[in-house]
Parts: sequence; structure tokens; C-alpha cells
Amino acid sequence: MALQKNELILFFIITLPSFVLCYSSLHENQLIDKYVDEASEFDSKAYPSYFNTIDDGSNLFKGLIKESADVLCLKSFDKVDSSTSSSAETVSVNDFGAEGDGETDDTKAFEMAWKVACSSKEAVMVAPKKTYRIKPIRFSGPCKSQLTVQVVGPSMAMGKIGGKIHAKPINLSIDLQPCKDAPMALTFCKSKNLMVRNLTIQDGQQIHVSFQKCMNVEVSNLSITAPPKSPNTDGIHVTDTQNILITSCVIATGDDCLSIVNGSKTVQASNITCGSGHGISIGSLGSGNSKAYVSDITVNGAKLYGTTNGIRIKTWQGGSGSASNIRFQNIEMHNVTNPILIDQYYCDRKIPCKEQRSAVEVKNVVYKNIKGTSASDVAIKFDCSKSFPCLGIMLQDINLQHEGRKTAKALCNNVNVTSIGVVCPLCPKLEGQYETCQCL
Repeated sequence: MALQKNELILFFIITLPSFVLCYSSLHENQLIDKYVDEASEFDSKAYPSYFNTIDDGSNLFKGLIKESADVLCLKSFDKVDSSTSSSAETVSVNDFGAEGDGETDDTKAFEMAWKVACSSKEAVMVAPKKTYRIKPIRFSGPCKSQLTVQVVGPSMAMGKIGGKIHAKPINLSIDLQPCKDAPMALTFCKSKNLMVRNLTIQDGQQIHVSFQKCMNVEVSNLSITAPPKSPNTDGIHVTDTQNILITSCVIATGDDCLSIVNGSKTVQASNITCGSGHGISIGSLGSGNSKAYVSDITVNGAKLYGTTNGIRIKTWQGGSGSASNIRFQNIEMHNVTNPILIDQYYCDRKIPCKEQRSAVEVKNVVYKNIKGTSASDVAIKFDCSKSFPCLGIMLQDINLQHEGRKTAKALCNNVNVTSIGVVCPLCPKLEGQYETCQCL
């Protein structure tokens, strides 16, 4: 059987340990799960395409990734994992001359270990419990079959300046470098049937973990930290990726905890803890008058502490496309500055952006069971486009108080909102005004 072209890139940098993996499985694997219908509580006729596919959380993560013989796993362990197949060949970087003393250049050893692992029928590539110093590496396929990469803690790929990828938290003092043109800490691209588990990533100069053009991905138990004022240090970044499950991650950085951008579809996140940082964001979308599409996004279970935003959708003026079929539910806010925010006038520039008529549409968004405190007066803000108002926005069982007081405000412009159950604060009846209520 002819092998498809597959690519796996592993990218370490001395000034910032960077780990990039790009892999395509040997067989096409279609998106395989459907959500269960939750139309009973809402008007399914109003939003038929959305409520026929939404999940209430009970079956949210069952069978997201189909079991396959062609899987790439990246894990970290306290010892070499014995759960892999007994027939799998263990390929240790130490067997190819890696010193792991934090000083010696171990790049060649990693390249040689990868070549052997990739050409094996089934293999586990292991970086044992040492500190490796590695230059940029590109790992390419095709590989013969299943491949697992194990990082055996506590530390992997430490540079003199930058951050660490390791299995258990370790304190690290660094001299922060300019973020311009700095590398991402860990990037996966064009990967299928991918599992990433049990990693701690610390003090990246830009995005810590990025998934680009991937399909069928499971991410769990990541711990990501960076200084609160470090710019562009998103925790997990999802772009042009389909069918990805992110669970049980703790993220505290200087930018978005979780960011989901153009081309992403069927993204599910659960049990996410954020703080510090900018919260959970969809976008930004539509910059430079571009088209952008995201859909079928579910965040079910999150806690945010002291973030500048809670759950945010942000789009630029002049863009086009849509952000649709989005659900935020079972979320706690603790002293969050903008707990619920849709901003179709997003402008991340020093000078004001010019007003434009075109906009990325925002439609069919559900906020359910969201409680906690706001650090600002405005707990809910829907600042939608005059030309393309936000449609199908639903609030159910919302209770957001002002930190230190018992009232909060909602500001809602150019938005179609339906409220179910107890919603506090409520959108005002007249646009441009605030509505306050006494929260319980």
C-alpha cells in the first residue's frame, strides 16, 4: 500500500524550547460524532440548524476520537509508560548519544531517534528524565504506523532563556525577550488522530500550544503558565482545526486562555481553569477585511479568576463570514472584568479603526448557567454591528453580580436576545441604556 505524505515537525529552540509536531495519519478518518438533540428546552424552530446538533453535556465527550491504528500521541510521564503495546519498539534519545545535561547540544540524537521510530512498524520514542538542550528540528514522515512520543518528567528542552516543556511544575527565572518574531512553544499542524496529555508548559514567548489544520484531536491535563503581563502568550490556540476535545487544563498567561479562530469547527472544551489572562475567546475574526468562519463551539464547564474577559467573541469591522452555533454553559466567574462579551468593533491598534459596514456575523449563541462576579459595572456587553446585528442570542440562568456589590449592568446594542429563567443583569429594553437588577 502506498503511504500518504505525512509530516511531523519537532521544533526546539534554545532561547525558547519549542515543540512542533505535524503528522497526517495513513488513512483518512472522517469526523465521526454527532451531538445529541437538546431542543426540548428551547425553540428549535427558531434555530433549527443549531438545536438539532447541540449537546447538553451528558454525552459531550463520548467517542470524540475514533480508535485507530494510526495515532500520534504526545504524553509526559514520571516513568516510561507501560500501557503501550508490548510489540512496540522503544526508541530512546539516550541510545543515540543524548546527554540530557542541560548543556550539550542533543539535536542530532533526537533526529536519529526520530528516524528509527518513524521507520519502525510500531514505536515509542522516549525522552527520559533529563534536561535536553535542542536546536530547531523538523520531523517528517511518512511513518509506517502508530507512533507515540513520551516525555518522561521532570524536564524537557530547557534553554538558557525562555521556558520549559516538562511533566511537573518547576520554578524558572527568565529574562523576557521581545515577542516580535518569537517562536510558539508547541505547535501541531496537519495532524490527524492526535492525543496530547499531561504536559506542563511554562513561560513561552508567544502562543504556548497551537493546533493548526488538525483533525480529530484530544487534549487533556495541560498546565500552562506565563507572567500576567506577557503579551501574545495565549495558552491554547485553535485555528483551522476540526473535531477537537480539550479537557482538564489549567491556564494562566498574559493573553487568551483559550483562543479559537478562523476555520475551526466542532471544538469542545470542558473543565477549563483560567486566570490570569484574557479569558476564553472566539476570535479575533475578520482582520484585514478577511473572511472568517467558526461554528459548533461548546465550552461546558470553566472557571475564570481575575481575567480581563470571561467568554468573549471578538470580530473586526470590515470582515465577513460568521461565528455561529456556539454554546457557553456551566461557567463560574470570579472578579472577571468583562464576564460576557460580544465585540464586533474589536480594534487591537493604537489608533482607532475606521468604521466599516461589513462585519463577521455572530448568530445562534447560547449562554447557560453562568454565575459569579464582575470586576466592572458591566457584566454583560453585546456591542454588535449596526449592519449585521447579532442574531439568536440566548441567555438562560445567568447570575452575575458586581464584585463587592449586589448589582451589575448589561449593555446591549444591535442584538436579538431571548432570556429564559432567571437572568441577571437583563438587556435593557432600549438600546444604549443599562439595565440593572438585584442578583440573588
